[in-house]
Amino acid sequence: MSSNIVQYVVVRGDLLKQLEWPVGALIAQACHAVTAAIHLFYQDEITQEYLKDTDNMHKVVLEAPDEKALVSLKDKLEENGIKYKLWIEQPENIPTCLVCKPYIKDDVQKYFKKFKLFKT
Repeated sequence: MSSNIVQYVVVRGDLLKQLEWPVGALIAQACHAVTAAIHLFYQDEITQEYLKDTDNMHKVVLEAPDEKALVSLKDKLEENGIKYKLWIEQPENIPTCLVCKPYIKDDVQKYFKKFKLFKT
């Protein structure tokens, strides 16, 4: 089953391209969000299955064009009961990254289809 489990990571591309954040800072945001999501949903059965084989975890890193798209995704996930963590950088209070808990790919893939793979 663990081969069908995926964790989607969605980062804001405008932070890199328009606001000129360093790549490392953006990667740190994703790392914070992934860590928080795993912590928040640690007891979840699928999360536990995902963590059984850490050498073969599957993540898909996608790009949201801006804050509006990230918040829209958050709203859509909430409407459909999909568990996630929205990382908000402090003290600036800037939403930077959204990560869902690990899910069976077929159960959540449709929510992320409109986003492209992240690239610099």
